[in-house]
Amino acid sequence: MSIVGLRKVSISFGGPNLLENADLQIQEDERVCLLGRNGSGKTTLLRLLNREITPDSGKVEIRQGARIRLLPQRVPQDLEGTTYNLIAEGLDEKGDMIKEFHRVSTQLGEKGDDPKLMKKLDQLHEKLSVDNGWSVHQRVDEVIDRLKLDPEVEYQELSGGLKRRVLLGRALVGQPDLLLLDEPTNHLDIDSIRWLEEFLTNLDSSLLFVTHDRRFLRKIATRIVEIDRGMLSNWDCDYETYLKRKEEALEAERKQWHNFKKKIEKEEEWLSRTPKARKQRNMGRVRKLQEMRQKKRQWRKRPGQAKIRVQDSKRSGDKVIEAKNLRFGYEDMAEPVIRDFTTTIMRGDKIGIVGPNGSGKTTLIRLLLKELEPDEGWVKHGTKLEVGYFDQHRAQFDEEKPVYKNVVGDKDVVEVNGYEKHVVGYLEDFLFTKKRAKSPVKLLSGGERNRLMLANLFARQTNFLVMDEPTNDLDTDTLELLEQKMVDFDGTILLVSHDRAFLENVVTGIFAMQSDGSVREFVGGYDDWVKQKEESSDGPTTQAAVTGTQTKESSEDEEAPAASDKSPVESEEDETKPSPENKKKLSYNDKRELEQLPDRIEALEAEQQQLYSEMSDPSFYEHDDEHVMAQKERLKEIEQELEQAYDRWAELESLKSN
Repeated sequence: MSIVGLRKVSISFGGPNLLENADLQIQEDERVCLLGRNGSGKTTLLRLLNREITPDSGKVEIRQGARIRLLPQRVPQDLEGTTYNLIAEGLDEKGDMIKEFHRVSTQLGEKGDDPKLMKKLDQLHEKLSVDNGWSVHQRVDEVIDRLKLDPEVEYQELSGGLKRRVLLGRALVGQPDLLLLDEPTNHLDIDSIRWLEEFLTNLDSSLLFVTHDRRFLRKIATRIVEIDRGMLSNWDCDYETYLKRKEEALEAERKQWHNFKKKIEKEEEWLSRTPKARKQRNMGRVRKLQEMRQKKRQWRKRPGQAKIRVQDSKRSGDKVIEAKNLRFGYEDMAEPVIRDFTTTIMRGDKIGIVGPNGSGKTTLIRLLLKELEPDEGWVKHGTKLEVGYFDQHRAQFDEEKPVYKNVVGDKDVVEVNGYEKHVVGYLEDFLFTKKRAKSPVKLLSGGERNRLMLANLFARQTNFLVMDEPTNDLDTDTLELLEQKMVDFDGTILLVSHDRAFLENVVTGIFAMQSDGSVREFVGGYDDWVKQKEESSDGPTTQAAVTGTQTKESSEDEEAPAASDKSPVESEEDETKPSPENKKKLSYNDKRELEQLPDRIEALEAEQQQLYSEMSDPSFYEHDDEHVMAQKERLKEIEQELEQAYDRWAELESLKSN
């Protein structure tokens, strides 16, 4: 039975239709992967199904009573509250009662037989006995248990991966019929991704998800849907079969387009040779030619593929990096991040660096590049080393300057393998149109920023590539092209990535970060490392939690986990539960604020709806870039203000009974 569907849906935000007469049905017990180039409309489709926006034409059909939840791509950093309370919020109106019951019962357990608390607990107990309240209460505990979360830990103390898991719990607790996931593996380490795979394959809900992680796709998807030039196509097969059938379909399209152009050329030639006196007797043929001209104008070519070229460079010396007995730690940490690490990296080595978030992968890179001074030991670089460093978290762009000026500054050309190329033409190789190349960087999407970083990196010669999470936000086509260029690269590579397929296809060795600060070396690719790790019976592995080794990484991926941040395979027996925050009573100002909050929320939602309507009008994008950017920023501000207002309202409501 169908849960949701699109019927002849079209939607545009000023340019060509992101969706054009799109039809889609998602049935029960399906796990559908949504594929498409960056900017093709994948997130827009998820928002349509989540009823956040409405189409320009057509219908979004949702089965009566169907529950739909969306896990967005970006993890909000400004949420506050315990894991338990945030997950309970996914129960809508029942969530407040569940949170209050949990708060009172926790306080009663700490204070003993408090008459007021016992009376309050009895009242809540009676309310929960009505309308299936106890089963809902039990559901919160079950979700927290399945997600292996500490219910009392504060959201702000969690790592990025565990914050995403809390948001997943909030979506799951309402028992959705359809769960929408937008890049769920972003900023998760390998262990967390593998845990998420197993969790989703055993989930009762149907899934529609967007991902660039090919192993995750292969593991989860039972069907593939693709957005290509506004059209939705269905591929009821696995990923490998899809790739084969898709290439066959594209080849057929190329032949069809070639034949169409040949036909129109012949008709144009006939028209140019036909005397005016004969045209009247051939108006049908002329009208048909006019229709063919119109069809040719409307034809939307498939977006080109990026043309990544790694510039030729002088060979480095045979020995690229030698490190001896490296030890490094931060001042506020009891244990070192890197301990007793010795290695020699030779020319042509392609090393993958793996480990849980916060284990020190970026720290190791910076030590090897001599950006950090070790506490003990030494690092030596070989001769003729030309380093190219890709680090999306530390990249500095001038947000106000055009894209092309962030590549060449005041110059107009880029030198590629000894030949000069105009910078706009160079950026076209990375899928930037002329207009986009002249737009300010602040208007770029995440995928465009990644491509700009690649353009910067490959605008100069290098024989030693250091890549720190280069695959995030890249579409599959660009990802696979980058992968092939890394395989063909004659120099040396250090690669940090959580993309298992990318690691397997590129690297020839692994540095595995351990929980005690040591680094173990393995020969081979990702699959070889997994096999050797499983066969090894001694020494710690990357499955272990990183509880005492926090790093001061600027990258979100290297965010230091809190002491309560457990890995997916750890038991919960040793988790410490902090006491819940003491609640105060409502003050006079609090009461006034609580009375005013509904009007503020209503005003914000009205402004939000007005902006959605304005931005869905094609004329909106005829304004200058500053106006477009200002409206988009205001929309983000409204979303944040609404979240804060709802959180504040829930907080004040919970204090009313104190």
